[in-house]
Amino acid sequence: MRLSTLSIGDELLCGEQLDSNACHIAGRVYDAGSRVLRHLTVGDDEESIVLALRELASTSEAVIVTGGLGPTPDDLTTAAASRAAGSELELSSEALAHLSSFAARISGGLHPANRRQALLPKAASLIPNPLGTACGFTLELSGCRLFFLPGVPAEMKRMLEDTVLPALAGREKGGGVRVTLKIFGISEAAAAARLEGCLPFGSPVELAYCVKFPEIQLILRCQAEHAGRLTAAAVAVRERLGAYIFAQNDETMDSVLCSLFKSSGLSLALAESCTGGMIAARITGQPGCSAYFLEGAVTYSNQAKTRLLQVPAELIEAKGAVSLEVARAMAIGARRAAGSDLALSVTGIAGPDGGTPDKPVGTVFLALADSFGCRVHSYSFPGDRSEVRSITCFTALDLLRRHLLALHGASSRD
Repeated sequence: MRLSTLSIGDELLCGEQLDSNACHIAGRVYDAGSRVLRHLTVGDDEESIVLALRELASTSEAVIVTGGLGPTPDDLTTAAASRAAGSELELSSEALAHLSSFAARISGGLHPANRRQALLPKAASLIPNPLGTACGFTLELSGCRLFFLPGVPAEMKRMLEDTVLPALAGREKGGGVRVTLKIFGISEAAAAARLEGCLPFGSPVELAYCVKFPEIQLILRCQAEHAGRLTAAAVAVRERLGAYIFAQNDETMDSVLCSLFKSSGLSLALAESCTGGMIAARITGQPGCSAYFLEGAVTYSNQAKTRLLQVPAELIEAKGAVSLEVARAMAIGARRAAGSDLALSVTGIAGPDGGTPDKPVGTVFLALADSFGCRVHSYSFPGDRSEVRSITCFTALDLLRRHLLALHGASSRD
């Protein structure tokens, strides 16, 4: 099906609001067996909306429109739809009854401004809205079916599922399927080089790359009738990328690490400096983390490193707080203090100040201590303060993940 989407609102064009609706619709439409071939965004201008509706209707079989159905003067979608379809506005008794009932439940009465939401094109059919005041509607224009939905994401999603997707379902064969593989520790270009020729020529499976800093997502998709080929393609990708793949579909780095810790039976302590507790926050965001996470210390100052982790003050003076030696001492001290199986420490220069020629902004040391010793890893991360802290946190979690995977592999060989 030739399907397009139209988003309406000045807030989208002025950078005040992200267009999450368009993304959600595209994903659900694909799952239902079609795909969005074209998307437009226009502001709160009646003439622009009319032109966009006519343009999309002339090249599409269906158009899903979001936004501009509210009670304020800048909500112009209904009037524009009326003009585009040549169908005059009239008061919809069904829409008015919905408005009155909804308002009675929420605020005790219908505000006069809301009555304009009951004015719909005469040729329109109502789309119920169980979560808000703005009813949607559908119209025919140039042989194309137009679906008008409110811009409030929760309302739009419910109406999309209840009405729009079922209406489109009969016009599609099967549905789309996809697998998302999430990778970290390898660049997009390097990953693409490893995957060259992975999918045979003419394969019905598509491979797309999506960078969501600091991870990269590899999206494999095809129509449901080729689901077997999709499974085989995912296996082939896994063979080529190995441990760079840390999660699949709805899994996250955090949830995968949580599962690995629970199955390992090992405990963990943290000592953070430049990340200021970000790593601990990610770990404790997972339910059941109390089974393995014992404690975390944010030792930002040199005095805290000495007082809480027993890092010698003379070591800090000689090597600097951001150094391999101090990172090692922090991890060993955290493990000793907590009595944990593992302890991870981080110290670094997130910026924008504090860098030197020898240790520029982005210099980070991560140390991981266990009963066999302590290994320290050094990094030089690009980016601003937020990006350096973010990728440091993600790298720390990945270091723990790889360590647990290695232990699992070793135990499997015993």
